Amino acid sequence: MTSVVVAIPEPRASELVAELELEGIAAVVAASDAPLPFPAGCRVVLVPAAREVLTPHFVAACDRAGVRILPLGGRDSRVLSRYGLAAALPSTASGWEVVGALETDAPPVASPPGAAATSHRLTVVWGPQGAPGRTTIAIQLAVEMTRRGRRTALIDADTVAPSIALLLGLGDESPGIAAACRRAEAGALDDAELTRLATSLPASGGAVDVLSGISRPARWAELTSSRLRTALTASRAWAEESIVDVSGAFDADDEATFDVTGPRRHAATAAALDEADVVIAVAAGDPLGISRFVRDHAELRRLAPRARIHVVVNRVRPGPLGIDARGQIRTTLDRFAGITDVTFLPFDQRAADAALLHARPIADVAPRSALAAAVRRLAVEVLPLAGPLTDDSSRGSSRVARRLLRGRAAPGE
Repeated sequence: MTSVVVAIPEPRASELVAELELEGIAAVVAASDAPLPFPAGCRVVLVPAAREVLTPHFVAACDRAGVRILPLGGRDSRVLSRYGLAAALPSTASGWEVVGALETDAPPVASPPGAAATSHRLTVVWGPQGAPGRTTIAIQLAVEMTRRGRRTALIDADTVAPSIALLLGLGDESPGIAAACRRAEAGALDDAELTRLATSLPASGGAVDVLSGISRPARWAELTSSRLRTALTASRAWAEESIVDVSGAFDADDEATFDVTGPRRHAATAAALDEADVVIAVAAGDPLGISRFVRDHAELRRLAPRARIHVVVNRVRPGPLGIDARGQIRTTLDRFAGITDVTFLPFDQRAADAALLHARPIADVAPRSALAAAVRRLAVEVLPLAGPLTDDSSRGSSRVARRLLRGRAAPGE
């Protein structure tokens, strides 16, 4: 029975079929670049990520036949997002890389309607030292998840420079994650206790439950690995989406001491990455930020072996890198770290300044911000199990838009 049909140009098509057969996958070469009709037993088709191949007629035929499309090559992600396809593999992808994509990105087993809304997920936002904007992205992601109808917890597990409470104007008196860790160690952390310890933040998309960080970096010893793991496990059961902000440092230099049983400064970051389902890895869009990210990327993959890592480059602008900033960043990440799937966030200084001035999420003070829109697209792409936007709701609209909606509804009333 044929499992995979390879519809890419020769001679690479025959080579890839041979590599797939060595991996135990039955594959054949298609007679043309668009193999219609599909041979019997076809489950997956490999095609070039090109507009002339991925036509509406071809995609509809695959849907009717129950054939999954796996694109190869191409730089234009818009044609893929138009049809809801996964990111394309490199055109030079080997057989084992294709098998890995088939295993990791396989479509989920069919479930009854509403089943996805009951799934709970832990997302960690990490970035190297140098303030690449991981906390700002974590806050905005939490707002977007709440907008999509998910109960969301925003957790500050940064032991070096905790800042969520300061950015949101919550103050340092709230118990937050430190108290949650103490209750977790005592075995008394449940849903009711987490609700009591968290601070409810009213936002444009709804209320976000915030577990603020430690008030001073000197209190890092309160966030031990075992305590934080237990607290994150409880948060995963309590909230549908747990967004965790961690520090950029996770080196093990402090372990090279005589005290091998004491707490470790960066244990909280390592524990959160190990527990994560998804890791949003944030890099600053400048030469220094990309260099720091490339150096730490291998260690990040080691500390988060089970997580799906998505790379985000923040504050992209032509100033530090010239005209083709995105092209240079893509080339650098591909060459030195093997990263081909990258999401770029624009540099929106005006919106960021407004959020700092009012101590609110960017979506609240600048709903038309390019950065807020880019993070919204990132949430849909990276966290797809979150449900659709709430129908018949003006949450997340600007103040003017809400007045227009109320005015439109008034005559009918």
